[in-house]
Amino acid sequence: MGKVVLVTGVARPLGGRFVRRLLREPGVSGVVGVDTRPPAHRLDGARFVQADIRQPAIGKVLAEYAVDTVVHMDLHGTPLAPGGGGRGAVKETNVIGTMQLLGACQKAPSVSRLVIKSTTSVYGSAPRDPAVFDETTPVRSLPGGGFAKDAVEVEGYVRGFARRRPDVAVTVLRFAHILGPAAESPLAEYFSLPVLPTVLGYDPRLQFVHDDDVIEVLRLAAGEPRAGTLTAGTFNIAGDGVLLLSQCARRLGRPTVPMLMPAIRWGSGMLRSVGVTDFSAEQLRLLTHGRVVRTEHARDVLGFTPRRTTAQTLDAFARSCGSGLLPPGKVAHAVDRFAALLPGKPGRPAGEGAATRRERAEVRQDG
Repeated sequence: MGKVVLVTGVARPLGGRFVRRLLREPGVSGVVGVDTRPPAHRLDGARFVQADIRQPAIGKVLAEYAVDTVVHMDLHGTPLAPGGGGRGAVKETNVIGTMQLLGACQKAPSVSRLVIKSTTSVYGSAPRDPAVFDETTPVRSLPGGGFAKDAVEVEGYVRGFARRRPDVAVTVLRFAHILGPAAESPLAEYFSLPVLPTVLGYDPRLQFVHDDDVIEVLRLAAGEPRAGTLTAGTFNIAGDGVLLLSQCARRLGRPTVPMLMPAIRWGSGMLRSVGVTDFSAEQLRLLTHGRVVRTEHARDVLGFTPRRTTAQTLDAFARSCGSGLLPPGKVAHAVDRFAALLPGKPGRPAGEGAATRRERAEVRQDG
């Protein structure tokens, strides 16, 4: 018999995709999907159990199916659906739900592997942060609230669980901002706005990871380690390269509106009140100071290399969410036409417009 894997958060598209991918693994004999409501998408041959991980009954599910691998994906920054309870319900699921799940895993002798879907938001975003975080970098400014604070608390409980159950292989995957057709995040909602409000005077550095790479690294962490690799530990997961917020806006075709911080706070409250997007204080700090992490540890120890770079991930997201008010091709054409009206500069190669030079510079910066 192969292993039995329990996956939480399967009502979300990303959880459903991961379940369907797991079913194709030769070493997996069964997959149990858990969520508070039935998923709208298919789970193929997986068994769905409607359960709330905030309740002790989750322990009965582990025992009934003799689960040996738990993949905890029910950590999110947004409600499951409109009317899903708002931020309070999300926090309860993130923190209280994880506590109950870890308590159930501690009492379940069959559990031998635990994978946690976390976030690089645990590092925070502050003006005195290091240029690049790695897994051992001490955090200078802990997140004060929101999903990032939930993730910090969750990782603390996970470390306690690892001390109490040293026989369980524990893997914590800190994902950069996930973008893709199955992505549900405040940043994805922000990038879908027709106009992007930005903080005046700041152009933060950002990293993304495609949801295809998320599925692949979760599959890798849930399985037995390959030769020369180790699937236990804490790993940063992000696509190669870095993009500035201004570059992201151009690639998405979204005009930006630089605003002073008080005006953004007022505008964010308006957007939140009408349910457009959740501009939390955590997201405002990200849009001010940004965040970049190293991923060499995941390559060297886990044996994982993302297939898509940060720039490729954003481009794929742009194609999925449609053209913005300023399609990049039209912007480049307009810039070139304007540049052609200006007096020529000596040394400029024939036929090279301003937009062409700008795109070439961005490619060099994207790596």
